[in-house]
Order: sequence, then structure tokens, then C-alpha cells
Amino acid sequence: MKRIAASELIINDDGSVFHLHVKPEQLADRVVLCGDPARVSMIAGYFDTKECDVSNREFHTITGIYKGKRISVVSHGIGCDNMDIVINELDALANIDFATRTVRSGFRQLTMVRIGTSGGLQPFTPVGAYVAAEKSIGFDGVVYFYKNSEKIRDIRIEDELIRQLDWNIIGIRPYVVTADTSLIEQIARKDIIRGMTIAANGFYGPQGRELRLPITDPELNRKIEAFHFDNRYITNYEMESSALAGLAALMGHRAMTACCIIAGRIDQNMNTDYKNSLPVLIEKVLDRI
Repeated sequence: MKRIAASELIINDDGSVFHLHVKPEQLADRVVLCGDPARVSMIAGYFDTKECDVSNREFHTITGIYKGKRISVVSHGIGCDNMDIVINELDALANIDFATRTVRSGFRQLTMVRIGTSGGLQPFTPVGAYVAAEKSIGFDGVVYFYKNSEKIRDIRIEDELIRQLDWNIIGIRPYVVTADTSLIEQIARKDIIRGMTIAANGFYGPQGRELRLPITDPELNRKIEAFHFDNRYITNYEMESSALAGLAALMGHRAMTACCIIAGRIDQNMNTDYKNSLPVLIEKVLDRI
């Protein structure tokens, strides 16, 4: 059995995983993810009891009990690069024996739901709407570094994206991953829009925002808004859903993203006080996960 080297899986002196500073016994099977470390405390504020509260850099974890369910809330910071760290370390906590540095014989499946904020791209995804990323379009490239990514990607939509968007961003090919279908049913039900979400690899240029630097394709957002495939339209922008869905699918975990729309990219309006819009989505996820 392969022994994982210390340079590949870094374990802290206290037995916790390197970045998250979480120990294996502190991780629940149900995990709620969010970008903002402060939002972890907000979400865990709904818990009946708390058993641990751990922070390191942008990574903040609280595990506790909500209505009889043991849940961990973990912040991942911004971007798919951070999501690569978090999902790998959560999987390591669940499926690697830290004492022997070997993969456990029995697979432990995690259920992970990211609660995020997002910019809406369609008239039916206005500010205040909630969107579940049934399909995630990655502009980031993270899954390409892992073997067999073609098995979890929707190549038909990828090819159609290249065609309809007249894609000309050199060195990047968008990839498409489907979130866990049973988890989408479990969380979205009939009151959360099921969408096709872009996970951009930046907030400004990669999402079509132009400040001082000109962008490569000023028409990209217009083409994104017009894209359609099998009666599906691209609903919103965010920055993590593709790496979450892709890595989880490769590892065998259940994962999805649900976002509150806080910016209307078509109407060019913005709700900077979006924290007042999140409690309803948080409660839906905690009740349904």
C-alpha cells in the first residue's frame, strides 16, 4: 500500500492537516462551505451546540450540531486555487490514515454544499434570487491537473461553448462539470433556481469588468448571456463552483454550490448589503443537507 510522503500530505505537530488545522475527528460527514471566514460564525450561529472552532489564515472551521445533525462549516477563501486546497484536505481528513499515511480501506463520502454570492446574468436571475449550480463552467483549469477529468466533464457543452462564444482566450479551455444530481434534488427542491454557473478565475477581467486594463474580448459577456444549449442558459458568475464539483466528482463525494445573487450584470446594479439576503439560503441549506 502506497505511503504518502510528508512533503505531499503535510500534517502539523498537533495532528491536524496543514492549511485547515483541523484534525480527522473534528470533521463531520456534512460540510457547509463558504468563502468568508467571518461567515462561518454566522452560519454556525444556527447550531444548537459547537464542539470545535479552528482558524488558520482564511480557513475557519466550526463543527457542531444543528437539529440533531453533525455539520462542519468551513471557509475556503476566494478562488478555485483555494478550493483545491480545501477539498483535498477535507478528503484527506476523511480518507487517509494520518498515523500510517495510507489511504483507508473503507471510503468515507462527504456531502458538501457551498453557500456563496454571485452575479446574475439572466432576467430570471435578478438580485435576491437563489441559484444552484447544476452545471459549473470552469475558467480556472484546476481539474486538468488531475487524471481522468474527461470522465466527469460534459464535453458536448464544452465544445458548444467554444463555438458559440467564439472563444479566443489563449491557453484556457472552459470545462463543464455536473454537480451531484441527488444533492441538487435534496437542496434545490422547487424554490431554488437550477442554473449553469461560470466559475471565473478572477473578479475583474475574467468576469468582463474593465477598469484601467483593457480586456481581451469585450464582447465575451454578451456572448455568455446569449449562450444556450438544450434550453439551458448561463445563469450567473462566481469563482469556486467548478473546482468544488469537479474535484468532488473525481474523489466520489457529493457536492454542489448554491448562491445568492447580489449583482445584476445586465442591469448593472449591486446589493452591497447582501448579508441581509443570506439568512434564508443558509437556513434552507442547513435544514436540507
